[in-house]
Amino acid sequence: MKNTDLTALSVTDLQERIRDEKANLHKMRFNHAVSAVENPMRIRQSRREVARMMTELNARQRSNNNA
Repeated sequence: MKNTDLTALSVTDLQERIRDEKANLHKMRFNHAVSAVENPMRIRQSRREVARMMTELNARQRSNNNA
């Protein structure tokens, strides 16, 4: 997901996507620990996507507190 797509989401949608992606990341990490994962780079992509979404959410919260 690109940053332009993230800015178009509402705060609740962003929080929901973060929750879903974190759950997906947890499942991938568990599967990777148990057996070989088909695409281990997907774990890195998922972790970075969570970070992008968290950055956008924190920026929105800071801007709401300053306003």
